[in-house]
Amino acid sequence: MIPAIGSAMPRVDAMRLDGLSPAGTTGAAATQEAGQSFAAAMSEIAREATQSMKGAETVSIQGVNGKASTQAVVDAVMGAERTLQTAVALRDKVVSAYLELSRMSI
Repeated sequence: MIPAIGSAMPRVDAMRLDGLSPAGTTGAAATQEAGQSFAAAMSEIAREATQSMKGAETVSIQGVNGKASTQAVVDAVMGAERTLQTAVALRDKVVSAYLELSRMSI
C-alpha cells in the first residue's frame, strides 16, 4: 500500500462518521483515541500524497542532472504512479458515495 495512505488508514478506520466516539470510550479518552475527524484524515492523506509526488519530481530532476541513479529515479516514479492511482481510486469512491447519497429519498 502507498505509504501516504497506508499510514493514515488505521486512523480513518478508527473514526466514526457520526462524530461520536468509538464504541466503549467516553469523554477525553474518546477524543484522544479518535484522534481527528474524517476531513482532517483525508486532508493529511492528500498532503502526504502531494509530498510523495514532489519527492519523485525532485529525484527525477536529480536523475536528469546525473546526481541520482537510474534505479532511484525509477523507484521514485513508480511510487508516484502508485500514489496517483490510489488518489484517483479514492476520488472515484468518494464521488460514487456522494452520488449514491444524492439519489436517496428523504
